[in-house]
Amino acid sequence: MSLQSALDRLATYRANNTRASQDIFHNGLLVLQKSGFKKLGDDGKPFRWISLEQLTLASIDVGRLDIADQCLQLIADKFPNSPRVDCLIGIRMEATEPPETALKYYADILEADSANVAIWKRRISVLRRTGKVEKAVNELVQFLDTFYTDVEGWLELADIYASCNQYDHSLQALSHVLLLTPQNPFYVLQAAETAYTSEDFPLAIKMFLTVVDMTDADDSEQLLQESTPLGITVRAWFGVKLCTRRIAQNANLKSLSNTSGPKNLELLDELATERLRVAYSSSGQKVRLRKGDKRFSLGSRLPSLRHEVSFFFFLELRPVPSCLHLLCSLERDQGNR
Repeated sequence: MSLQSALDRLATYRANNTRASQDIFHNGLLVLQKSGFKKLGDDGKPFRWISLEQLTLASIDVGRLDIADQCLQLIADKFPNSPRVDCLIGIRMEATEPPETALKYYADILEADSANVAIWKRRISVLRRTGKVEKAVNELVQFLDTFYTDVEGWLELADIYASCNQYDHSLQALSHVLLLTPQNPFYVLQAAETAYTSEDFPLAIKMFLTVVDMTDADDSEQLLQESTPLGITVRAWFGVKLCTRRIAQNANLKSLSNTSGPKNLELLDELATERLRVAYSSSGQKVRLRKGDKRFSLGSRLPSLRHEVSFFFFLELRPVPSCLHLLCSLERDQGNR
């Protein structure tokens, strides 16, 4: 492989935010051995150091700490006392040193600069990885109190609660994610699946239908007859199908969020069945709907069905539960077992 090809592949991985550590290490090592980073010249200086940082992280991933140390030394010599270099040193330390050593290193940096976001996140990551859930939740809540708009932080908090079977709390964390990024259907889908897991089926079905509404570009009858649901839309229709069954099995089921159930439950169930049948048609071709067919009448009613639930909503934003509440819930769950 030529030097230019290796540089292009590294740039592609950076642009796509892809973590292909083995391939990045292979191409980065080739560039490093051929002194390719130095050949970038003055115009390529920013890419030189970004590529070295990329190679450093990939080297740690694949266990080539000697190459990681070599790259890290070059970066540290060029940018002494850089917060970004401090973070790289901490990651390198996590690879070989005890967790307590890395935590003390991060704590010392945060004491001098409490606004260092990257260091704060690394500290939370180490706490969670070592099983210190209480401290991880405490740190994460403090972090989000300071940096409320950090979507990754809210997603991490939601994941921690979900891993502890605290799905109601996880859903509350996700509500902040939806408030910050209402245009992302993947986050709405995650909230819908969390609501389903917590057995709040009326809320879940509305969220699943919101995903369908966000990912379907057109509500026209002609497109409905010719289009095939794909990707996230298929997953959302599966969610609708599951929710309609669970609600039908227990009509008196109460919603934890006080969400009212859909009025046209049977029609939604038949529509979800039809859309999933189209998605998984055995012939692999688009299913044509004929006039007089029951599915045609369902398709013509899709806009009205969506109008029933095609509003964007947020859960009631409540204070994030403290780690004390989390631990009490965990102890209560263990006692019931």
